[in-house]
Amino acid sequence: MNHDEHKSEKKFIPALGYDFLTAWYDATIRITMPEKKFRNELINRLKPEPLEQIFEFGYGTGANLAIASSQSPNSSFFGLDIDPKVREIAFSKLKDKDILVDLQLYNGDIFPYDDAVFDKAYSCLVFHQLDDETKAHCFREIYRVLKPGGKLIIGDWGKAKNRWMRMAFYTVQLLDGFKTTTANVKGLLPDYIREAGFSDVQETGFINTRIGSFCYYEGTKSLKIKNQI
Repeated sequence: MNHDEHKSEKKFIPALGYDFLTAWYDATIRITMPEKKFRNELINRLKPEPLEQIFEFGYGTGANLAIASSQSPNSSFFGLDIDPKVREIAFSKLKDKDILVDLQLYNGDIFPYDDAVFDKAYSCLVFHQLDDETKAHCFREIYRVLKPGGKLIIGDWGKAKNRWMRMAFYTVQLLDGFKTTTANVKGLLPDYIREAGFSDVQETGFINTRIGSFCYYEGTKSLKIKNQI
């Protein structure tokens, strides 16, 4: 596995849409969402096992890594994010809890990992911040770095489950942009996951929050390796 740190080069949407709001991200999540419920449900679906190598794409402030590491201290966790500011927050948070995680920065291109190195991968509240081309690219990269049979868990905004949820989600769209969030609200994330090569892709659950329907999506990398010509 390549542990070289990459500098952030590609433009990205910061947490909450604006760089100056990043410091308020954790507090905003606690106020607008049932944080303990949706994060614990994410990790429960991930089911980290001892000795597994587990990858989080877009680790943010490290909240999910803290939960996952405490539940499975004998697993190895790796995180990739494009935002240097949240890396500082995550590093400090995990250090305070004596949790060791390999936190790397993403340069917006190829992930800094070899092929087929992770047993499982997950991502939370990231893909609604990516444009359509970047969504597709990142799902392909996640597929590449997973081992055959590896599992993917996504927790993110999905198609609103009722009219109120659709109205509430406009708050997120105003902050993060309509261009990047449209695919989510149309319920298209499973299509992106399938197009990256994953099988058994499905929406496995959802939680209605104050600002929209938070959905869980799962997929598996096939055990069969295609013949290279």
